[in-house]
Amino acid sequence: MINLENLLEPYVTWFCVAIILFILELILPGLIVFFFGLGALVVAVISLFIDISLNFQLAIFAVATVTSFLTLRNRLKKIFRGQISGGGRQTENLKEFIGQQAVVRVAISQVTGGRVEINGCEWKAISSQDIEEGQEVEIIGRDNITLKVKPLENK
Repeated sequence: MINLENLLEPYVTWFCVAIILFILELILPGLIVFFFGLGALVVAVISLFIDISLNFQLAIFAVATVTSFLTLRNRLKKIFRGQISGGGRQTENLKEFIGQQAVVRVAISQVTGGRVEINGCEWKAISSQDIEEGQEVEIIGRDNITLKVKPLENK
């Protein structure tokens, strides 16, 4: 039988808070709630071995949360979001596309734009004229991460 007094122990409470925060991290974006969960887990482990006051538990929670956030967030973001090979920014790599040919995958309208495929990846594209799906185009520039294209001249 479960003893109610054991459920009210500080380490059990902090452990439950940590589990709830870790679950919330799976739902919420941003990789922030995870560090509050780590702080709660640290307090749970310390409370398991040492009987400390609530004020001291809250202080440990705050310090552990801030410390883990400042030391681990950038490293964990790289792991969970992935890194771009070469360490460069993806928008800088778009300069390499200028002058290359691509294939229109979604028809390009002057009003709404469309999508082109280059090097196995699809990109949003715009043009000063309508271009049909399947037609080859040349990349002539970029606007942020949108490629500017023109139809290839038939030779």
